[in-house]
Amino acid sequence: MLPQNNPLAENRIVVLTTGSGLANMLVNKLAAHFGPLTVIQEAGEDASTIFRRRKKMLGWWNAMGQHLFTYYGLRIVGRLSRRRMHAIWAAHGLESDLKPGNAVHKVPSVNSPECRALLTALNPKVVAVYGTRIIKKDTLHAIEAPFINYHAGMNPKYRGQSGAYWALRNGDQAHAGLTIHLVDEGVDTGSVIFSERSEFDRSDTFPTYHFVQMAQAAPLMIRAIEDALGGRLKTIKPNLPSSQYFMPTLWGYAWAGLTKGVW
Repeated sequence: MLPQNNPLAENRIVVLTTGSGLANMLVNKLAAHFGPLTVIQEAGEDASTIFRRRKKMLGWWNAMGQHLFTYYGLRIVGRLSRRRMHAIWAAHGLESDLKPGNAVHKVPSVNSPECRALLTALNPKVVAVYGTRIIKKDTLHAIEAPFINYHAGMNPKYRGQSGAYWALRNGDQAHAGLTIHLVDEGVDTGSVIFSERSEFDRSDTFPTYHFVQMAQAAPLMIRAIEDALGGRLKTIKPNLPSSQYFMPTLWGYAWAGLTKGVW
């Protein structure tokens, strides 16, 4: 276990992520424990690229519903949930602005040659992952370090996007939780390190679920990284079925809120 504020952490731990507020919260928590980190931030995809991919996978109707939810419904719910959101941040010391002191590198994608070159040059002992595109084999095999991801759902039952929301929507509170797992080439299919149920307040909504879970996940990510650095990393095999979920459509989200009280 590295002492807090150890400058060597920058060369031992690399974080692959985006520049989102949630991602910054995780980086801040990790850096507060391990000291300065190297952060590789990938650029976000534009809305048209995301829409085309969703259309190909799920059809035009679902893709349009997801687009409307992401760019309109979610923003409205976020504004209505602002008080609860700030209460969670204050209670758990979550900060959406990245604190200074970390070495930040920007790349087009985690699967780009630039990212692989950085990883090879840095040669970290462990790579922490949150919120990126699916990482392809060329990046995963660029170095020998384990890639450890935080997923806001219980794998393998709630792989994909916003697993805790879908568990609540399905009336499956026992599996509304999160997973820390190794990354492989699939969608949240890597071996599970930690899996925990999350406890939500009745006032929580789609955006605040993620903040509640981030506060819960950060200590687990720290434990997993410490175990990886110390050669103690172990995995478990949850006895659960495997399903993948996607962003809800605007009308599906409204229906679940009105009929089930799951917002």
